[in-house]
Amino acid sequence: MTAIKIRVGAVPHGKPGPLFLDVLCRSLIILCTSLSVVLSSVAVCDGHWLLAGGHMFGLWYFCSVDQQSFKASQNCSTHLEQSGVEGVGVGLPACRSVITLAVVSALFGLEMLVMSQASEGRDSSRRWTLGTRLVLLAGVMAAGGVAGFVLLLGTFATLLGFTLTFWCQFTATVLFCLNGLAAQHIQHIEPLLPLSGHPDKLQKSDIYRRSAV
Repeated sequence: MTAIKIRVGAVPHGKPGPLFLDVLCRSLIILCTSLSVVLSSVAVCDGHWLLAGGHMFGLWYFCSVDQQSFKASQNCSTHLEQSGVEGVGVGLPACRSVITLAVVSALFGLEMLVMSQASEGRDSSRRWTLGTRLVLLAGVMAAGGVAGFVLLLGTFATLLGFTLTFWCQFTATVLFCLNGLAAQHIQHIEPLLPLSGHPDKLQKSDIYRRSAV
């Protein structure tokens, strides 16, 4: 009779699927980032951001406005320095460029976030992290562009003077920052392990069997 020592490991469990809450949060982040990109794109393409002093100031041009109908006349110019506001000729193109780059950064970030959901393991984590950083970068650049626009036209700026497209860009900027912070935070949340048994049972090292030879 010989005693044979056989080591039997824990019964392998199937790979746990992603938690519903985790999937829901990531999906909402991607959806809100997509909405932010659309809002920011519309705001930049339209460019009419401020109505003040009988003029419509925008990222691309300024126009004279009819005070009775509140419609822009044909007297529009892309030479922003002709508006008579100091620094506008250089400042507004800079704001326009920064906000446009913010939209581009957000687009690439959104692509990385979506691709992370189609991969697994470290590749998924790296893509999500890269997408998060790009979205945060978009939020910082968009905030800088909006702040620059307000500072340049601070003497004309009023809450009622800002147009709907400006508030679209403001909303998009806030969403860029919030989505980036949420996406960064969700990476640090440890998922719950769906273990069916107690950890003590899975840590048993050996099980001995005796058989006859």
